[in-house]
Amino acid sequence: MSNKIVPDTSTLIDGKLSELAEKDEIKGEVIIPEFVVDEVENQANKGLEIGYTGIQEIKNIRELGEEKDFQVSFIGRRPTEEEIGLASSGRIDALIRDVAEEEDATLYTGDIVQARVAEAKGIDVKLFEKERVEKFSLEDYFDDKTMSVHLKQGSVPKAKRGMPGEFTLEEIREDPLTQQDIENLVQETIETAEISDEGLIEMEGDGATVVQIGSYRIAMARPPFSEAPEITAVRPVSKVGLEDYNLSDKLMERLNQRAEGILIAGAPGHGKSTFAQALSEHYEDQGKIMKTMEKPRDLDVGPDITQYSELDGEMENTGDFLLLVRPDYTVYDEVRKTSDFKVYSDMRMAGVGMLGVVHASEAVDAVQRLIGRVELGMIPQIVDTVIHIENADVAEVYKLELTVKVPHGMTEEDLARPVVQISELKNERPVYEIYTYGEETVVIPVDGEKQETGAEKLARKQLEHELSGKVDNPEIEFISNDHIRLMVDEDEISHVIGHGGKNIDRLEEELGLDITVEPRKKTLKQGIQYHVEERGNSLIIDVGSDHSGKEVDVYDGNDFLFTATVGKNGEIALTKESDLAGRLIGCYESGKLDVRI
Repeated sequence: MSNKIVPDTSTLIDGKLSELAEKDEIKGEVIIPEFVVDEVENQANKGLEIGYTGIQEIKNIRELGEEKDFQVSFIGRRPTEEEIGLASSGRIDALIRDVAEEEDATLYTGDIVQARVAEAKGIDVKLFEKERVEKFSLEDYFDDKTMSVHLKQGSVPKAKRGMPGEFTLEEIREDPLTQQDIENLVQETIETAEISDEGLIEMEGDGATVVQIGSYRIAMARPPFSEAPEITAVRPVSKVGLEDYNLSDKLMERLNQRAEGILIAGAPGHGKSTFAQALSEHYEDQGKIMKTMEKPRDLDVGPDITQYSELDGEMENTGDFLLLVRPDYTVYDEVRKTSDFKVYSDMRMAGVGMLGVVHASEAVDAVQRLIGRVELGMIPQIVDTVIHIENADVAEVYKLELTVKVPHGMTEEDLARPVVQISELKNERPVYEIYTYGEETVVIPVDGEKQETGAEKLARKQLEHELSGKVDNPEIEFISNDHIRLMVDEDEISHVIGHGGKNIDRLEEELGLDITVEPRKKTLKQGIQYHVEERGNSLIIDVGSDHSGKEVDVYDGNDFLFTATVGKNGEIALTKESDLAGRLIGCYESGKLDVRI
């Protein structure tokens, strides 16, 4: 074998030459073609990490040549624009082979195709086959409960630990990371992605690289994209099946028989993708052909589910390809931009079952993102089911249907129009309606109670004005368009009616309505179970999440203390330093504290 070595780009990027030089395994001369220098420079100018790695390797080789006493030289010309344009088809590789042949040198390469062509042409070649990677340094930052690690130059490494929706951010090292720390991790991570059987580079841009290595999704940023180098690595902390969610029979029936356009919505970190994985594997177990569309590909699904990324830089091309494959269901992670909703809609209308993962703080927000992107009447054909994930659990499930009706809150029959009705699956109760009003498409909450017409609102306002200062908190209910039920305390009835019905007759004449006066029904508030604890600077009364959003009265024996609205977590919080909290602790310790609803 010749004492002259000609490395190609793959050898420089892998750092193989400097590794051999450190072991004193390089003798003679290293000849670096200008084609190689130009290629790594071009990659660096595009912000690609492999370009920076190649340039650093050239620098290392020159320094090691002086230290280890071997010669490093540069030879040849720079490639033309035409040759650069043909690089992907092997033109630059051919030029590098020509240099090795002319110099009677051994070609060092990590590219098996390059090696086989060189052998066929009678050129001495040494192939450095990629070694299987068992572990890489970023894994050392993870434990069994780590969701993600966040590393940045000049900052202390941090990790999110816990389960979706219940994680904490913790510092995992005392000292900030140096520039060299980050650069070493970036280089090793990219090399691992290229070498590992489970690794691939998902995206490269000007200062941004995203790789997938097994279950790890790793996003790396550097200037000019970010002001300082950083690495964010994410990994699922648990893999669950659909059975772990304890879904209702009604929801399971819908998923198995009727749901074909599903949006899985939720805030970041609450477990949307985990649920999508569980649902996709459930469908696979039922004999469905499952595929995914992801960029980057980070769903942790079984080997029988093929994961597709962008085809020629466009998800639309991926969608066109999948329409030829004809899967039963496709997971689209994530549906965010207008183009994503278009692809999702096109595939759904072509008959493919779709599971779209959407960032949304509320379930209805996911549906609202279709407005303006899809014709109103098409929405229920594209999305029939919305599943909202919160704290790794199914919080809400909506179903969508198209009907022709008078929108909620309107009364005139000639206002009937197409309405998209969004209902809670568990009780079939409508919660939102979507319809056109003038030139606008509106989303209106449906509270389950009949909305008053303008005439009824006017009558209520006038009646409340007449009774103001005479009756405490009158309750007014419209029995029909021209009949009101007025409920007051029993001792106020005679005052409302007046002597011989004088007062009530006057009110009926002024309002043009019949008024029935009835005694107000008295309801006794019942005591409920509670638990009191001190937490930080707060005193907490925990009455249970079943009472979330309700008003409760708090008593010291029979003495009323205050009224409070129970929070979402079923708790009422008071500042410990307040006088009210002091009294509450006293009556709690004496056994007199009573919470009534």
